[in-house]
Amino acid sequence: MKSVSFNMSEAVCGLIFVGLGMAFGWQAFELDLGTTFRMGPGYFPFVLSLVLVLLGAVIFLRSGKVAHEPLGAIAWRGMLLILPAPVFFGFTVRGLGFVPAIFFTALIAAFASRKMKVHTAVLLAAGLTVFSVVVFNYGLGLPFQRFGPWLKF
Repeated sequence: MKSVSFNMSEAVCGLIFVGLGMAFGWQAFELDLGTTFRMGPGYFPFVLSLVLVLLGAVIFLRSGKVAHEPLGAIAWRGMLLILPAPVFFGFTVRGLGFVPAIFFTALIAAFASRKMKVHTAVLLAAGLTVFSVVVFNYGLGLPFQRFGPWLKF
């Protein structure tokens, strides 16, 4: 049987979310909210602040009702590979172009898992690249260079 305990860190986190949601909601009232069918510039920020308040309330209430497991080891490999992947994309998308930047970003992030094999990671990166080009370039018609000036294509 699980024991019920109070988790102070979750309670504080929930209260921070509620406080931030209320602060952003207060700021949204300075803008015109409009109605559901004719939304003003403050409508969406107000709805997001309500979601943040509700999420914070759920986290706060959950902090006293759930028995908690101790935290395991920190996944350093995941943090060291997933977090820099979008930064790599941002720095290289104009120079390399969209196709190589997406491919290498996906390849970097794929190796965050210890179970990932090289051939699977390459197939995953290639599939994601093809999907992204089809959706963003052909489907949405976004004007970007597929191959950038660093590659001289």
